[in-house]
Amino acid sequence: MRDATLTRRGFSQSYLGWVRAEVSALLARGVGCGCATTAGVCRELQAVEQALYTFDLVEGVEPTNNAAERALRHAVCWRKTSYGTDSPGGSRFVERVLTVVATCRQQGREVLAVLADAVRAARTGARLPSLVPASAVV
Repeated sequence: MRDATLTRRGFSQSYLGWVRAEVSALLARGVGCGCATTAGVCRELQAVEQALYTFDLVEGVEPTNNAAERALRHAVCWRKTSYGTDSPGGSRFVERVLTVVATCRQQGREVLAVLADAVRAARTGARLPSLVPASAVV
């Protein structure tokens, strides 16, 4: 689909039909397999099975999780090289800062500017800067 050798409709008709049927059959088989853990996971997946195919219904949604993996890469590298944190408070701080970093990168915003604005707002009692893009604010 990316290189235009296959249309979205062609992909759906040629490949996705049998894939959906096969996944559905495997989940049903897993529910009745006799292993409580496997059956539980399969039941949970059955409950959201339609969401697995959002990429087929919504234009612009990729059939991979590459964007999510790219967004998490910085945090994973940081965790591996820093050996994590020593406290729940430290973990919350890191979670929040890494969320700001990933969000700013996705939006093309300057991370340091957003963090500086947040510190300035916290010190002066002003309104904190939002990470929600201006186009999404109603």
